[in-house]
Amino acid sequence: MQCPHCTIHFHDNWQDIRIQRDGRYIPPLYRTAECPGCEELTIELKMHPEGGWRQIFPVGPNRGPTPPAVPPHVEEDYKEACLVLPLSPKASAALSRRCLQTMLHDAGYKGRDLAKEIDLLLNESDTRKAIPSTLRTTIDGIRNFGNFSAHPITDRTSLQVIPIEEHEAEWCLEIIEEMFDHFYTRPAEAKAKKAALDAKLASAGKPPSK
Repeated sequence: MQCPHCTIHFHDNWQDIRIQRDGRYIPPLYRTAECPGCEELTIELKMHPEGGWRQIFPVGPNRGPTPPAVPPHVEEDYKEACLVLPLSPKASAALSRRCLQTMLHDAGYKGRDLAKEIDLLLNESDTRKAIPSTLRTTIDGIRNFGNFSAHPITDRTSLQVIPIEEHEAEWCLEIIEEMFDHFYTRPAEAKAKKAALDAKLASAGKPPSK
């Protein structure tokens, strides 16, 4: 189990909370777990006695702060995708796909639909823009979630809700976070290092780096 507060893994220690009604105890409808690290509580609820558990506190997983270089219009969809994940993996995945498409458009990858735009990214010939090999397989996989190839995500249908498993929606968020690193964090870090180097060269009376 991963604590949604501090994101540290620990063994399940759920405690069922039983409710008494009409003199008898009904099956547990909610349960709690305390993280031994940060000591925060996680609460899950059963919407129906025969249904599965849904996290109701905290609202959404804690995936850490968004990198400062991520633009607000991209960050908004990502945060909403995190927020709704425990309640609707399908809605979370739809927001993740829209977030991904926005990043691709901002980077100049525009096609008939998101699947074609992913192709443009994967086929990038400019080595300065090409994504790392470790990311190629995972971003290609996003097209297969919920029979994605049968549901093209276009500008008009970027929030189309299609069947998807919860672990697939979680994977969508992980892919988005890796794309943040590729599109925003590393370029910002490289720019900052170059600026520092150029300042050092300027102080020594030398021309800026190329």
